Amino acid sequence: MSKIDYSEKYEDGNYEYRHVILPKDHARSLPKNRTLSELEWRNMGVQQSRGWEHYATHKPEPHILLFRRPLGTDPLSGEVDPELEREAKDRYQQNLAIAQRH
Repeated sequence: MSKIDYSEKYEDGNYEYRHVILPKDHARSLPKNRTLSELEWRNMGVQQSRGWEHYATHKPEPHILLFRRPLGTDPLSGEVDPELEREAKDRYQQNLAIAQRH
């Protein structure tokens, strides 16, 4: 069986994102018109901390699943921690300001 590949995480001001690349032969078993529940993607062998939501599929390549979770999500509980959320949003704004100066 081929392996599952995971992207690095990336973020905007509200969410952190990652994409997961399944072996191409998994595309046949994916639903065409909806996203996967957590139970479904975990049963396919995708392993991630808690709080991730499958929100879209990369249409040209249906074996690439797009995931997101709110900034500040506690990876153990899957719940948003207000303190972690504030810190993550502050860090994002600081990094954005630095990038805009260059």
